[in-house]
Amino acid sequence: MSAGSIVIALADLVAIALFIYGLHDLNSPATARRGNRLAMAGMFIALVGVGASTQGVGWWAIAIGTVIGGVIGVYAALKVKMTAMPQMVALYNGAGGGAAALISTVEFYVVRGGTVGMDDVIAISLVLSAIIGAISFAGSIVAFLKLQELMTGRPITYPGQQFVNALVAISILALAGWFVVTLGILPLWAFGIMMAAALVLGVLFVLPIGGADMPVVISLLNSFTGLAVAITGFEISSTLLIICGALVGASGTLLTVLMGRAMNRPLTNVLFGAFGAAGGSEPAASGSGAAQQVRSASADDVAVMLAYASKVIFVPGYGMAVAQAQHSVKALADQLEKRGVKVAYAIHPVAGRMPGHMNVLLAESNVPYNQLLDMEDVNPEFPTTDVALVIGANDVTNPAARNVTSSPIYGMPILDVDKAANVVVLKRSMRSGFAGIENPLYELPNTSMLFGDAKASVDELTAAVKAL
Repeated sequence: MSAGSIVIALADLVAIALFIYGLHDLNSPATARRGNRLAMAGMFIALVGVGASTQGVGWWAIAIGTVIGGVIGVYAALKVKMTAMPQMVALYNGAGGGAAALISTVEFYVVRGGTVGMDDVIAISLVLSAIIGAISFAGSIVAFLKLQELMTGRPITYPGQQFVNALVAISILALAGWFVVTLGILPLWAFGIMMAAALVLGVLFVLPIGGADMPVVISLLNSFTGLAVAITGFEISSTLLIICGALVGASGTLLTVLMGRAMNRPLTNVLFGAFGAAGGSEPAASGSGAAQQVRSASADDVAVMLAYASKVIFVPGYGMAVAQAQHSVKALADQLEKRGVKVAYAIHPVAGRMPGHMNVLLAESNVPYNQLLDMEDVNPEFPTTDVALVIGANDVTNPAARNVTSSPIYGMPILDVDKAANVVVLKRSMRSGFAGIENPLYELPNTSMLFGDAKASVDELTAAVKAL
């Protein structure tokens, strides 16, 4: 091994170490910024190593790609709203999968031309990377369109859907088998059909999945992208890609499993259950045909309740994110703390539309990290809480998950807000959440509803508390 190769290998090793430390620091909001900086440093070192390994050949292409990617990344970081982070993650994830598929496609069409055999390891790596990358790319684009509300976020189902999906999957497997058996000597049209079928399967894979399951799907697609990138590393003999792809793939897989556990739902149910297909409308009471009987409260009533409480727990959900109310919530918490009220925030693992969404939003408004309590830590606190203030959170507070066996969310761990002395729910209307089912929490005698935009309502509460 030459001295130059040793230096490049060491650079890759340093970059990988920085990625691992960066990933570790993302475990906590307190160290997340440092983790991002470490990962950025690792990426810079990796790019320099890639440029050096090509011995200057094609450096201009690497430079142009780096500049374009950097400009897009900086623009997105500065302009994309925090509520749009899930769709941005989906888009970036699709870019990773698409890149892996493109590398395999270029390797097949341009480098080998479909007429030169390859060893079995390369053949298997190339076809797997191409297929998994294409599925991840197409699925991530559909997830982006759903989250961006450019298409319906509800599950899209049709008769014979599973049969069609199975037929496409079998076609891909057949062509992939042909590719491997012939060691890559495959007609160009056959490779094109295989790639097109993989893209179609990616679309069909995400169409029947609703918004309530989107955090799990994003995690799963993330694991697909990591797997595709790792396999691409075998294809082009890149240790850097193998290890980094494995890191992403393992992280995405673990997150998918943990999210499934948090919802108490097996992955097969997430992928094939079309969860939430029925909902999203103004509900009637369960089986009675009558509207839910709820108790409305004014901002002044709620302000008195909050101001004279000993302990208040905020329960943020996607409604808070949509209303951009996180800074207003922090202002209200500050007012309450000035009056000696103990404040905490309850974070459900699937609140929002991606893992950690609420943590990021609240961290943006400078909420102290020690006030952000995970579900297992905060649930024992609710029985001794004077007021649970639910802001745009719906399914994760639904007691039906605990005691209605016929409910589609039965068994899902929830935040036990109903065990607080008083529950105040901030909502625009009685419209159901992503799961499309009624929430009996709203009819409980200790629950009051404060209707309106979340930010406007919280600002009104802050003013009312100040005036007391």
